[in-house]
Amino acid sequence: MTQIKLNHAEMIGKLNEVRRALEALTLDVPGEAGENKLDFTQKWLDREAALHQFVAQYTAVVQKNLEDTRANLDMLKEQDEAIVRR
Repeated sequence: MTQIKLNHAEMIGKLNEVRRALEALTLDVPGEAGENKLDFTQKWLDREAALHQFVAQYTAVVQKNLEDTRANLDMLKEQDEAIVRR
């Protein structure tokens, strides 16, 4: 029978690395362009605002995935420990 081992501490360490990298990901909020009223400038600002929103949504989704993965790892560890106790 094939045996799969879960190294809980190592996996949690990797999740923490990803979490720190995610927290380090920043994107400045789009600023004002002054008195510029060119169509190109407005389109540029709109795209910049949309990009900022996409990055915020992406980080929220990744954060949720990290939380779910951590919970799953904890559950697997508990199940392994319960099996060993039998």
